[in-house]
Amino acid sequence: MARMLELALYLCLFMCLILTCYAQTCAKYAFSSNRVFKSCTHLPVLNSFLHYNYDVSGKLEIAYRHTGITSSRWVAWAINPTSKAMVGSQALVAYQLSDGSMRAYTSPITQYQTQLQEGELSFDVSDLSATSANNEIIIFATLGFPNNDTTLNQVWQEGAMSGNTPQMHATSDPNVQSMGTLNLLSGQAGTIGGRTSIQRKQDIHGVLNAVSWGILMPLGAIIARYLKVFKSADPAWFYLHASCQFSAYVVGVAGWSTGLKLGSESSGIQYDAHRTIGIILFCLGTLQVFALLVRPKPDHKYRVYWNIYHHLVGYTVVILSVINIFKGLDILEPEKKWKNAYIGVIIALACSGIVLEAYTWFLVLRRKRSESAGKLSDGINGAHGNGVNAHTANC
Repeated sequence: MARMLELALYLCLFMCLILTCYAQTCAKYAFSSNRVFKSCTHLPVLNSFLHYNYDVSGKLEIAYRHTGITSSRWVAWAINPTSKAMVGSQALVAYQLSDGSMRAYTSPITQYQTQLQEGELSFDVSDLSATSANNEIIIFATLGFPNNDTTLNQVWQEGAMSGNTPQMHATSDPNVQSMGTLNLLSGQAGTIGGRTSIQRKQDIHGVLNAVSWGILMPLGAIIARYLKVFKSADPAWFYLHASCQFSAYVVGVAGWSTGLKLGSESSGIQYDAHRTIGIILFCLGTLQVFALLVRPKPDHKYRVYWNIYHHLVGYTVVILSVINIFKGLDILEPEKKWKNAYIGVIIALACSGIVLEAYTWFLVLRRKRSESAGKLSDGINGAHGNGVNAHTANC
């Protein structure tokens, strides 16, 4: 029965993997105006997203979404047709007026200390509007590009207001790093001057958690389940299992901590499911570590209950870990090769588990047959011996 339960848990794991592969965090946003955009990219700094529809004829319909911002600030998204810089950018600007209405207009950037004066851009702009709600400002517009360039130099920015007049934006790291390139066909967004500090922290967070919760935890479970059937591996399998899981926990806590740090630095951006699962994993992982300190001896009457607890929590951690790794990949949206690599690792572990499961059943059944044959032989020999002794006594 216990083996059937464990097999069912493995099947649940694969079902969850299939479901999570289709999650698209950025693209799941629903606009109140019922507008639909086929593509979306999470911009690396300033809590910003760009949703867009691109037509090969040169028509670009965009929704620039800036989250975690108050009504006393302005936002802008721009394209620089000539260089990878702020000066020369053709900007779409929006902010909330003192009467509560929204103003959206175009502004060509001709100098660094600009006050975002209104003016015509070097390309056509239509359907320009803006909305503000729930600490979020969205700029809508349709742009026309006669040269059909599919790779754009983009700049996005935000700053303070003085009355109804935009002021100079800050010059801290995020505000000077808010520029890059965008491939309209692939949706791949790049940065200028290397990766930002937020991106580097995201990379560290992703690598630590993928290695710990996403690989070492399932590997440790496989070691515990399949190596212990080999008598020659006892007690080495236990120490190997404990070392693997403890290493996964230590590295996983480091990855979890970087996630908390990222959350505190990304106001207005929340990934509730990813965060909740991460907290649950930390709590369950911590319980598993402390459970080792109260592990009863093998012959103790409570050992069977401890085993049930340990197995259920362990398999729950493995399943939730893999689910959360895929959720993290959907949030970070790295190159496809990284997601494919992790899928390859999981498939390799799953195939190893299937092969070892079959071989384990083969060993267990063969061992039971051998034990049954041994008992039968002992019974026959015992009965024969008793018969001879009785015959001698009668004589």
